[in-house]
Amino acid sequence: MDGSSGTVDPVSTITIPPQMGPIEFMRRLRRDQLSVLSPEVYSRPLIYNRFLFLRSYFVNKPEYIEHILVTNAANYVKSHIMRRLLEPLVGKGLLTSEGDFWRRQRRIAAPAFHHKRIAGFVATMATSSAAWADTWPEGRAFDLSEALMGVTLEIIAKTMFSANVSGVVQDVRRLLGTVMEYAKPGVLDMFGFPEIMPRRVPKAYRDAVAELDALIEGFVAPRRADEQDRGDLLSMLLAARDPETGEGMTPTQLRDEVMTIFLAGHETTSNALTWTWYLLAQHPDVAARLEAEVDQALQGRVPAYEDLAKLPYARMVVEEAIRLYPPAHSISRTALHDDILGRTRIPAGSMITISPHTTHRNPTLWPDPERFDPERFAPGNGADRHRFAYLPFGGGPRICIGNSFAITEALTILAATAQRWRIALVPERPVEPVGLITLRPASGLWVTAKRR
Repeated sequence: MDGSSGTVDPVSTITIPPQMGPIEFMRRLRRDQLSVLSPEVYSRPLIYNRFLFLRSYFVNKPEYIEHILVTNAANYVKSHIMRRLLEPLVGKGLLTSEGDFWRRQRRIAAPAFHHKRIAGFVATMATSSAAWADTWPEGRAFDLSEALMGVTLEIIAKTMFSANVSGVVQDVRRLLGTVMEYAKPGVLDMFGFPEIMPRRVPKAYRDAVAELDALIEGFVAPRRADEQDRGDLLSMLLAARDPETGEGMTPTQLRDEVMTIFLAGHETTSNALTWTWYLLAQHPDVAARLEAEVDQALQGRVPAYEDLAKLPYARMVVEEAIRLYPPAHSISRTALHDDILGRTRIPAGSMITISPHTTHRNPTLWPDPERFDPERFAPGNGADRHRFAYLPFGGGPRICIGNSFAITEALTILAATAQRWRIALVPERPVEPVGLITLRPASGLWVTAKRR
């Protein structure tokens, strides 16, 4: 199948600076995937590299991205590197599973993310956000990224699993920090050695996963014995039956799906809001316009679902923030069979990397791409933009199932906090993005807050 868009693009090759060398390149790639990107990469449509046995293609053209994620999506499965990183944590959940099993699990989970159900979650999101925002320490420096993780964790637990996690927030933060630190591609994977060769999973990673398992089991176990349908995702998962066998999910399947939604459902949103506030702190004109919109729409009350439609500028701010800092900064696939992109042959077994972070900063797609400008997402703007020039939630059949939930949650939290506070960055605490499993600030986002 031909992925050509009618033009022929040259295939570039990554050139490793001589002073770096391949070993140092790999070390940097493991520590921070963004650190090896040179400026010229942002405008190249297709880049090839080979490290021993691993053929790697870096794709940065919307037409090619659409071909991989939509047109010929059946040929591209989650890469073995990504599966090896995440399966110890989320098992065969929605994030990592494939084929008929993935489709079944997606069908089961989809009703929990229907827009009518999400609308019913806004009251919980709003009350949690307002109560959390009222605890901010005025005038004293604090890590806003850590605080945001706490409120998004509370919201996902209440809405998806009807659980109270207030007593374990610190534990989850600690364990996730360990996971992010140790869930890095190994040398054997990065050089493409056969999968039959054993890989070592760091003990600290295994221990963190075991603790998270125990934590999740703590609020799933009582629900197994309680057959009450609470209308949340956990009730749907517990009640799900295979149409052919009539069997429900095994304990392992249930654990994998709960872990996937529990972790992915709060960590990415907290990162998105962290970068949103980071940008607002540097652009007081945008912050002032956002505050005026929030004040006018809410009139001092906590946000309700119907209020979100009155916050178009807030949505533009969030969309522009995740253009510049998409939490899911890269997407990786493995080609099952030979394919064609433009006129470039993609051999079976090749690893494909799509980087929303890079595509969102491609100067051929986004004028002045480094500039924070929410007006890019104003109604009518970008009508001629290719739909895969912007993909903070991926695309195609495997687009993030929680994308509407995430945007609704982000708008609700942003409105509730902008209603109360204005922040300033702490100068002696520089903010550096680091691309691991997600894109997060390496040392947090330290701010001081002033009550409005």
